[in-house]
Amino acid sequence: MAAITASMVAELRGKTDAPMMECKKALTEADGDMAKAEELLRVKLGSKAGKASSRVTAEGVVSSYISGNTGALLEVNCETDFVTKNDSFLALAQAAAELIAKHNPASVEAMGVLPYSQDGFGPTLEDVRKGLIGKIGENMSFRRFKRFDGAHKLAAYLHGTRIGVIVEFDGDEAAAKDVAMHVAAMKPVALTSADVPADLIEKERSVAAAKAAESGKPADITAKMIEGSVQKYLKEVSLFNQTFVKNDKQSVEQMLKAANTHVASFTLYVVGEGIEKKVDDFAAEVAAQVAAAKQSA
Repeated sequence: MAAITASMVAELRGKTDAPMMECKKALTEADGDMAKAEELLRVKLGSKAGKASSRVTAEGVVSSYISGNTGALLEVNCETDFVTKNDSFLALAQAAAELIAKHNPASVEAMGVLPYSQDGFGPTLEDVRKGLIGKIGENMSFRRFKRFDGAHKLAAYLHGTRIGVIVEFDGDEAAAKDVAMHVAAMKPVALTSADVPADLIEKERSVAAAKAAESGKPADITAKMIEGSVQKYLKEVSLFNQTFVKNDKQSVEQMLKAANTHVASFTLYVVGEGIEKKVDDFAAEVAAQVAAAKQSA
């Protein structure tokens, strides 16, 4: 039996993009024959992981984990909505959120080396991810996460699997969960008007200025119109100023005050937010295939 070295495993992994343990198993079965081991992996996993790595992952799920004052919110992406219902994919997402909370990785890359095994893949989270790419046949990626570990309590709300919120709070848990649900529905960008990012305010001011200019009114009037639009925007996108979704007679701030509850922060993830999706043109694809067939005939 040939000795399987770390460099051999690394070489095979570089060729196939297969998980480390799968490479080692294949080399062992092939008695160290690199070509045979690569063939065994192609049969077992195909070349799916390598080919899939360039495909856009704009679908996916948001998962959360909370234990006491420690928790995590994570977005895991895939290519199609079909995979978001796959039990192995969902198990990976949930396990990854728990690992983040418990081990506090510094980055997505650091998260990948955390110890984890699933579906016969391992021994790291990254190995399981790559193994599932081969098994399921779709690219998948860990996109972003936020870890919580402080003096505040935590409340989470998941709207299906596509929207996730974690709120840091002190006070009543039911009120905090209501706020998390409100955030998922109304998508504020900050706690208060003062916290709204300057670039968003300037963008809104620019839009308001363009509209005011079209009115043809005097400069002093348009200045007031612009400021009024900006103030309206700030009220609409700041959590505490928003009308509470469960009671349109209250602002969120008023609801929290009545419940003797303070919200210190919120984190909102929406699957695929900011990712440019590829729109498939089926007719164009068929036409291209027909043209290619004519050229080769």
